[in-house]
Amino acid sequence: MLRPGFLVVLVLSMGNSMTMSADRKPLTIDDLLTLKRCSDPQISPDGRWVVYVVTTITDVANNKSQANLWLVPTDGSQPPRQLTTTEKKDRHPRWSPDSKWILFESNRSGSNQLWVISLEGGEARQLTQIATEANTAIWSRDGRQIAFVSAVYPEYSEKPFSESDAANKKRNEEKEKAVVKARIFKRLFFRHWDSYVEDKRQHLFVISFDPATATAGEPKDVTPGDRDAYPTSTTFSVGDDFTFSPDGRYLVFTAVPSENEAWSTNYDICRVPVTGGGTQWESVTSTNLAADTFPRFSPDGRKMAYRRQQRPGYEADKWDIMVVDVQPDGSWSGAPRCVTSSLDRSVDDFVWASDSNTIFFTAEDHGLVPIWELNTQTQEAQPFLKGGSLSSLSLALSGNRMVFLHAALHQPPRVGIISTQREEHPATLRFFDPNAETLSKLEMTKPENVDVDVEGGVRMQMWILKPPGFVATKKWPVAYLVHGGPQGAWQDGWSFRWNAALWAAQGYVIALPNPRGSTGFGQKFCDEISGDWGGKCYRDLVAGVEYLKRQAYVDPNRMGAAGASFGGYMMNWFAVNEIARNFKCLITHCSVWNFESMWGTTDELWFDEFEHGGLPWEKPGQYREFSPHVFAGNLGKFRTPMLVIHNDLDFRCPIGQGHELFSTLQRQGIKSRFVNFPDEGHWVLKPANSRFWHEEVFAWLKEHVPPGGK
Repeated sequence: MLRPGFLVVLVLSMGNSMTMSADRKPLTIDDLLTLKRCSDPQISPDGRWVVYVVTTITDVANNKSQANLWLVPTDGSQPPRQLTTTEKKDRHPRWSPDSKWILFESNRSGSNQLWVISLEGGEARQLTQIATEANTAIWSRDGRQIAFVSAVYPEYSEKPFSESDAANKKRNEEKEKAVVKARIFKRLFFRHWDSYVEDKRQHLFVISFDPATATAGEPKDVTPGDRDAYPTSTTFSVGDDFTFSPDGRYLVFTAVPSENEAWSTNYDICRVPVTGGGTQWESVTSTNLAADTFPRFSPDGRKMAYRRQQRPGYEADKWDIMVVDVQPDGSWSGAPRCVTSSLDRSVDDFVWASDSNTIFFTAEDHGLVPIWELNTQTQEAQPFLKGGSLSSLSLALSGNRMVFLHAALHQPPRVGIISTQREEHPATLRFFDPNAETLSKLEMTKPENVDVDVEGGVRMQMWILKPPGFVATKKWPVAYLVHGGPQGAWQDGWSFRWNAALWAAQGYVIALPNPRGSTGFGQKFCDEISGDWGGKCYRDLVAGVEYLKRQAYVDPNRMGAAGASFGGYMMNWFAVNEIARNFKCLITHCSVWNFESMWGTTDELWFDEFEHGGLPWEKPGQYREFSPHVFAGNLGKFRTPMLVIHNDLDFRCPIGQGHELFSTLQRQGIKSRFVNFPDEGHWVLKPANSRFWHEEVFAWLKEHVPPGGK
């Protein structure tokens, strides 16, 4: 493996010119929607091939898109080629251990089912036909078993498959045909993010696979009962949250809390036999009352690594990697040990290297997301590959090649491949970018990284993205964007929802501050937002505004601010505080306006209860201290025009928050506009809606903050 201190830094090929090239143009909304969306790269076990997903929007007006699998040799000897062709969606490719088959999920037959396609060619073959659909499939080590997730009605889950599947199908059909669409709930969660969960549970199924005939056996529900065997919250998931034991006899998986799931973060790693474990699952992490997730066995089958948090109820607690010695069946043969305690960063996804001692993982660091290399014996971690935002790691045990996604503020995700062998660097670092030709025609500037002095003897990192055609001698307007979370960060990464390059192309200097509460700057920095949303974080953001006003190229009389989720909350807090005097307009998307009503209507209660130190009737003062609605009278004092965007299917920051805010603005005669998407959740994802969203946002911004240098 690599010697200590070795680090590869990505050097991007795109220029950093601050003047418009004659043959390039600024990014437009249509360009953003035209760009292909690259995801989920997977390297074959023999290290020879990479398969990945390319999603293309084919009809913006009718919200149509398609996703297909693409294939490319790791040595770059051939250009990428399209492996599957469908107008529907093929996704989640996973290689068989012998590198001969690619397992994937597709809705090409009308519902989401499992398919396989041979690397040698031929048509894809359907493996499952289950009424409740099949998702997130993985292979056993011998390639003769496949496990997948399906959301079923738990009351049928202990019946033989033919009976349970028929009962699930009948139940679904009855609901679809029923004239009365009433829903009945017996517990929380009954809805999550943007959909109703109702009484279904996510269970794990196992099927046999015959490589000679490419056929599968009858599915077996191995986690029956009234409990989810897969994370219902993406907060606790970084990939496929289950795996086969080394000997293939058990499934080891992340289970949702067995009780109080809407206000508990006690996710456990459990273990059941592939022949069926009944409703009682063995929990191997029951002593930890916080979250344990993402089990992964080492290549030699002697260790298991997983992610762990330590503070119950706190979703933004530091994620550490734990390693424990195991038997071939996945049972523990020792005590788990933390191998990342010396690193003050929170671990995301990770993969084992072929030596079964090294782990590669991603973790945010000062606005970037490097790949880190960890020696699990010495517990030393160091950056291995750095530049932009790196994610979706997949490592081939043969040849020690690793693939990943690379993105930056001016670079949509592309597939990267690198050797983990020092002697092969840097020749094997290469990229496969489906947008290379389109990007060559666009003018997008690279971001600048600045640090702003804030209280407490620390500095706030901030990205600044200047518009195409920027001239330093002119005065430019500013769009000040606040990220969501609040435990999140603006990374040097790409977004199809809040795209800084597209905002800059409208003729604005874009500022992306990472104040207190942001991730990637140490756990203390992250923790300092809890219970203090309108305190240090707000004052950090004020300092960021003052920094911008001091820059010679900034026009302090042309500034606007925008944000979503927590960023939307901060727009509302701006509106009732002195900072509002700096902005000609505010844009608040799916925000929080009233902490008291938010608690009773949001889906994940643990978040509000941790942030405010208890329940609303226990801590009424803490729910009101930084709640913008308490200070609504100040709206009339500052009178800052506000664009309010809120969506009916947003169950995280429910629609009532937008209603309350808009009613308050209108009642006080504040210039305001409410944009509502009845068919969207916390984000605006449908292509036609996305275009409309951008048009509304940019029109509001331009009305109040004229663009361009003067």
